[in-house]
Amino acid sequence: MKHGKKYNEAAKLVDRATYYEPADAIALVKKAATAKFDETVEVHIRTGCDGRHAEQQIRGAVVLPNGTGKTVKVLVFAKGAKLDEAQAAGADYVGGEELIPKIQNDGWLDFDVVVATPDMMGVVGRLGKVLGPKGLMPNPKAGTVTMDVTKAVADIKAGKIEYRLDKANIVHVPVGKVSFTEDALKENFEALMGAIVKAKPSALKGQYIKSITLTSTMGPGVRVSTSKFA
Repeated sequence: MKHGKKYNEAAKLVDRATYYEPADAIALVKKAATAKFDETVEVHIRTGCDGRHAEQQIRGAVVLPNGTGKTVKVLVFAKGAKLDEAQAAGADYVGGEELIPKIQNDGWLDFDVVVATPDMMGVVGRLGKVLGPKGLMPNPKAGTVTMDVTKAVADIKAGKIEYRLDKANIVHVPVGKVSFTEDALKENFEALMGAIVKAKPSALKGQYIKSITLTSTMGPGVRVSTSKFA
């Protein structure tokens, strides 16, 4: 893959053979980010899990102490008093069955996270083919299927992110923006890694966290030492 001049210059700052401590890796990622926009800082964690086995799946959510730097639009499926509760909590969109054709037929997807009360999952289930592939399907493990819509919306707006294994058994998660201070990014990174370490499947034999890479949207990857998280 060919990279531009800016990327190549930034890549020279990073020693590909070195596994950096988190604080040093974060400082490098910030230094190597040269895009004209506020790049997202991402963490990519390669695990020793085999996601084809249900007992080795990792899925959950964590509230980043300093948020993600992104304004997140929340859609809540609810009925009755829970509709008013969701609106009062700051949900961007609330509704029920009437939203199904809008999403299914009109392709409306102007939201980042979907929350649903358990009694609405029969309705939301009909959107599985649309929401599933986009990772938008509400899930109890991620705290997005709940009767406590106030807490769910508040957590998401405060910087709650979901993590899950992809098909290559890697977790890809944003932990903030390049404009964040190094301390803020480090706190977010540590909160994420704490959650990932806790989520280790008991059925897993062998090494859990194989590699950690920090990068900005357009910047080079920086390898992070896994010793603290082994």
